[in-house]
Amino acid sequence: MFVAVTAWFLSIVFLCVFLFGYANRIAVNWNQTDFLFHGATFVFYFGAFLLQAATTSLHHYPRRLNSTTYVRILGDHEYNISIAASVVFASSRASHILKGTSYIY
Repeated sequence: MFVAVTAWFLSIVFLCVFLFGYANRIAVNWNQTDFLFHGATFVFYFGAFLLQAATTSLHHYPRRLNSTTYVRILGDHEYNISIAASVVFASSRASHILKGTSYIY
């Protein structure tokens, strides 16, 4: 959630900079700045994707509560939510790769 909210907030900041005309007043290479932004969000989304996928893979792994009782780490509902989050992180990661590589050509 931290990755998504931070990327959203920075996108809103970039939008406001361009809408209010501050981009013309600030001497920055905006193509490079956008490329670095999407590169950083790719790294963060990829890390979040790996953590979410690792959590999802533990669905059937039994955890020992005491000497006789075993439970699954993730219940069925949590497993479904975890799969959905993995798909969202993977698709976000792919969109940032495509956006970042569009500046190369």
